[in-house]
Amino acid sequence: MNGAMVIYILGSVLKVEAFFLLFPCLVALVYGEAAGRWFVLTAVLSAAAGFLLAGKKPQNTVFYLKEGCVSTALSWIVMSVVGCLPFYWSEAIPSFTDALFETISGFTTTGASILSDVECLPWSILFWRSFSHWIGGMGVLVFLLAIIPLSGGSHMNLMRAESPGPSVGKLVPKVRATARILYMIYFGLTVVELIFLLIGGMPFLEALMISFGTAGTGGFGVRNSSIGGYSPYIQWVVAVFMVLFGVNFNAYYFILLKRFKQAFSMEEVKGYFLIIAAASAVIFINIYDRTMTAADTLRHVVFQVSSLMTSTGFATVDFDLWPSAAKVVLIIIMFIGACAGSTGGGLKVSRVLILGKSVRRELNAYLHPKSVKTIKMEDKPLDQSAISSVGVYFTTFILIFGVSFFLISLEGNDLETNFTAVLTTLNNMGPGLAKVGPTQNFGGLSVLSKYVLMFDMLAGRLELFPMLVLFHPLLWKEAWNSGKRRRAIQKNKR
Repeated sequence: MNGAMVIYILGSVLKVEAFFLLFPCLVALVYGEAAGRWFVLTAVLSAAAGFLLAGKKPQNTVFYLKEGCVSTALSWIVMSVVGCLPFYWSEAIPSFTDALFETISGFTTTGASILSDVECLPWSILFWRSFSHWIGGMGVLVFLLAIIPLSGGSHMNLMRAESPGPSVGKLVPKVRATARILYMIYFGLTVVELIFLLIGGMPFLEALMISFGTAGTGGFGVRNSSIGGYSPYIQWVVAVFMVLFGVNFNAYYFILLKRFKQAFSMEEVKGYFLIIAAASAVIFINIYDRTMTAADTLRHVVFQVSSLMTSTGFATVDFDLWPSAAKVVLIIIMFIGACAGSTGGGLKVSRVLILGKSVRRELNAYLHPKSVKTIKMEDKPLDQSAISSVGVYFTTFILIFGVSFFLISLEGNDLETNFTAVLTTLNNMGPGLAKVGPTQNFGGLSVLSKYVLMFDMLAGRLELFPMLVLFHPLLWKEAWNSGKRRRAIQKNKR
């Protein structure tokens, strides 16, 4: 266990967070808000801790997936604790638990809020909420990989631990260059959306914050009505970009290289668009009752399907009032989620496709026991270990879901509230149904429920296993033995 390198990564993350905290300081300065001093204080403390932990780079900078998982999980926890301090100190959110919940929800791009009135908050606080989506969407460690050098396969182990999806591949031979390309695409799409929103007449700061929320597929709104109070044009713009940010970023890389056939033939991307179209059609047929025009109904349906499929969580209407069939479809797409390699949450379309193909192969085996059927993705055969890993992930997901569902059920809320609260946090969706619906919030839940859901948000964003590794006794036993050996070596040197 390369503990020195884990500490160095944590320090580097704190330095990056200190830099990011300067942006809400600037917003507070422009608007003359007193809350700015708390961002300054937090930035100074974060920078000081960062330089203390990462002041000297360890001699051995190589580490493996185990250290990558530990570094990633601890980084997101530390980043969230530090990030919640301006909320707490400014008393915008007086409870530390609530401030931490809001921050974790922001960084994990969940968008589940404990706030009932966001319009009374200072602009700098609102900016930090939305900016946390943009930071967490691509991942702070991916940003770190783009700017700091590491040795050997260490880059890949960090990226594998943080990036959403069943597999992480290099776009170019060097992982550091891959991280830069990903952030260039991410930044570029954010700017394009910002321009379209400004064309629609949205104020600059609001347009910037909505772009952050869309890009990170987070969903923190700056108005109590979420996106419902904006024009149809703006709602369509946000809906389109939610879908775009849910696409595997590899497709955009192929488009930049003018390899259009490869980009548009990606099996996962085609499945993603097909699910969105099918879900929208089914819900439209189910809810259309001529109380509003077909065009308005279509806009609201496409918006909500795009929002929940990509785990963004913005809303234009209270979909909790829709018929049961429509809500069932929404729950199904909440489970599925967006593409791997995107900023969206959920199980991911690629995993669902692999699970479906595995079921079909088993059915074929019953009919033709001697046949040998290979499962392929993107016309490439998958080895058994990749297929098994999808099954293990799905099983682990169900286990965490079940335990979390039981724990928050102890609070005594109704079944629909408990089920969708876990579903939306574990899949980083945002709003659920009933007491945690699009017009409600998570503020009324107990402290125990909030900490359970905070764990779910972190586990869901980090693909479950980096968070679970922290609770494995063998990890801490190895860390203790490693520290023991290091102390013995230092003693002998003296």
